[in-house]
Amino acid sequence: MAFGTIGIIGAMQEEIKLLLAKLDNKASEQHAGITYYRGEFEGRKVVITRSGVGKVNAAVCTQVLIDRFGADAVIFTGVAGAVDPTLNIGDIVISSSSLQHDVDATPLGFPRGTIPYQDVSEYPADSRLIQLAEEAGQRVFPGRCITGKVLSGDQFIADRAIVKGLYEELGGACTEMEGASVAQVCFMNDIPHVIIRSMSDKADGSADVNFAEFTIEAANRSFAIVDEMIKGL
Repeated sequence: MAFGTIGIIGAMQEEIKLLLAKLDNKASEQHAGITYYRGEFEGRKVVITRSGVGKVNAAVCTQVLIDRFGADAVIFTGVAGAVDPTLNIGDIVISSSSLQHDVDATPLGFPRGTIPYQDVSEYPADSRLIQLAEEAGQRVFPGRCITGKVLSGDQFIADRAIVKGLYEELGGACTEMEGASVAQVCFMNDIPHVIIRSMSDKADGSADVNFAEFTIEAANRSFAIVDEMIKGL
């Protein structure tokens, strides 16, 4: 597997802080108000960036990574809320695919999550990157990683009834606010990607207790997987 430049995206500073600390020969530049850090990570050419929160920020960030920096693989890392009831705080979800749960044209006859008049609305992650992430997860956090569907929307979910629907109706493993838009941009550009999310909360209304306390721990876990993945390349 040969990737020239790997783009690594986090939505928040906590999610890229450890990555930047290990970046050698660092140089930065700004595009569309977003700072991109070029350099070498575990001997590989990477560009690390904080997209900001939400699908539009993440989509713009991803397109810039591809157009300006020539990223030929993209890894999105960070935290998420667990939707699958078997997941606990600190568990890792590796994306098999991703879907925008807040796309809803059901009054027009489209299933929830389907973008009208598009052939594809659920975006599969790259099988090679999934395998790398799974192998890294087994080495770093054995028994704490699953591969499943990541749901994204411009909403912070904190309602048990909504969580139940996301799990039962859409088959989601976790929910966050960026991944599926990154996946869509990668799909449109034929660029392999994978999303790696560590659970910071249960998306059930307890986030005011869980989120701040566990975000740093969860971000550290996501970093550990990405670090091990890059070594595996």
